Amino acid sequence: MKVKNICCIGAGYVGGPTMSVIAQKCPEIKVVVVDINQERIDAWNHEDLSQLPVYEPGLDRVVAEARGRNLFFSTDVNSAIEEADMVFISVNTPTKTYGEGKGMAADLKWVELCARQIAEASKSDKIVVEKSTLPVRTAQAVKDILHNTGNGLNFQILSNPEFLAEGTAIPDLEHPDRVLIGGDDTPEGREAIQALVDVYATWVPREKILTTNVWSSELSKLTANAFLAQRVSSINAISELCEATGADVEEVAKAIGTDSRIGSKFLKASVGFGGSCFQKDILNMVYICRNYQLNEVADYWEQVIKMNDHQKVRFAKKIIKNLYNTVSGKKIAFLGWAFKKDTNDTRESAAIYVADYLLSERANICVYDPKVPKEKVYTDLDYLNSRSSEENRKLVNVVNDPYEACKGAHAVAILTEWDEFKILNWEQIHDLMLKPANLFDGRNILNPSEMNRIGFRFNAIGKSDK
Repeated sequence: MKVKNICCIGAGYVGGPTMSVIAQKCPEIKVVVVDINQERIDAWNHEDLSQLPVYEPGLDRVVAEARGRNLFFSTDVNSAIEEADMVFISVNTPTKTYGEGKGMAADLKWVELCARQIAEASKSDKIVVEKSTLPVRTAQAVKDILHNTGNGLNFQILSNPEFLAEGTAIPDLEHPDRVLIGGDDTPEGREAIQALVDVYATWVPREKILTTNVWSSELSKLTANAFLAQRVSSINAISELCEATGADVEEVAKAIGTDSRIGSKFLKASVGFGGSCFQKDILNMVYICRNYQLNEVADYWEQVIKMNDHQKVRFAKKIIKNLYNTVSGKKIAFLGWAFKKDTNDTRESAAIYVADYLLSERANICVYDPKVPKEKVYTDLDYLNSRSSEENRKLVNVVNDPYEACKGAHAVAILTEWDEFKILNWEQIHDLMLKPANLFDGRNILNPSEMNRIGFRFNAIGKSDK
């Protein structure tokens, strides 16, 4: 079959950019992205492309080309489902905050609601594609709902996990390392797989499109993120050893990264990984392993998360120690709040947890991030329920200028590796700060000898300050 109409449920960080690129590359396919959040859909339809709800370099260019031609954003979910040959499920699957599996299992509430809505709105056979990151065997639950409530229609369920890195999502979509599609090994399943293969093959070389069974596809997504996160936690563990011994973690990373068996990627020591996927997917894997009584396997992967949490706490404690073991009433400037550069996503950002630790010590924090709005900073802190919303607003100030953030600060901490932080006038910042001027580089983006020459008391991840 040839796909003519695609509906994607969910206009977030995955659904919006992915469907925009599909629409751009396949002008003969009508792509409708739907979401029940009117404000989000309005932002996708905004005349000013700088107002798109997702910030990704190059996304505005893609949307500008396809929107109104064959790319549409709407809140009319049922009509889009009814018209579509293929429906993508791209809704949030956060870690459960309640009940069985709290703190580890994925909350599949939105996925189930999608399946029920697809069943209710469909008047013809559909291919349903899991795009959200899901635990293994979720496809079975989706299939069960559709087959039991879908008016006798035929639904084929495919798994097509995303492998996007925020900040490079558009090049990742335009030139992917691989596209993974999992489906049933039946005539109908193979036909559905081929239909999706044909969509991607419009611009992706066929040898980069991998087809598997559904379960392998679902597990591959969790495993890819687990392996990447493991590398970050591994180099961060070594960073602490470097600080204790006088070694330089960047030199160690370069030395081991030249080994072709190891490679150089994801060996950048930092204050810790964040984002919507790494922690969530590992916790999901841990939960699945525990359910199958694979306790040693679960313990192994859980340690990746523990190491990441330790790195964030360690960074906060170093700030406190260098400020004479008290930060009460002291101003600490945070440069960066997003979990990484070139995105406005703050989910699981290290900055949130470092701030929370310092706020529990009664610090005053001033935040500057070029892409994260003021209210998002407060929402992130309020979500932790560590203190009242009023108290967060009293202790945290969010400004639109990095120099204002640093003025009168006892310490400056770099939490996101925004390129603009490398070219700030650090001599001016030194002049603006209280002395001694403490600078903590949580992303290793500054030159230590240059910062020391200016007069900072400089601390960086994985470098001895002795």
